[in-house]
Amino acid sequence: MSSSEMLLSLNQKAINLLQEDADQIEKLIQIQMESLTNRRCPLYEEVLDTQMYGLSREIDFAVRAGLLVEATGRNILSELERKLAHLYEALALSKKE
Repeated sequence: MSSSEMLLSLNQKAINLLQEDADQIEKLIQIQMESLTNRRCPLYEEVLDTQMYGLSREIDFAVRAGLLVEATGRNILSELERKLAHLYEALALSKKE
């Protein structure tokens, strides 16, 4: 295996692992979206924020190690941030009702 093939393989492995972590966070967001009847849960929000922070650090490490292109990492994070913002908007609307 050439060094170029190895780097490509490591790059794909890094993307897959980061996407798995992003998918777990997305599941947490989905669970909260499905139970909007509950009031905002500060503990749940703290878990989501901590998970998002952890993922951002993982992505930063992968970029710095040359395993991931920065734009790919930003895309993973921005997609999750968009879903998280949607959750917070839905929670704010349900609180007004």
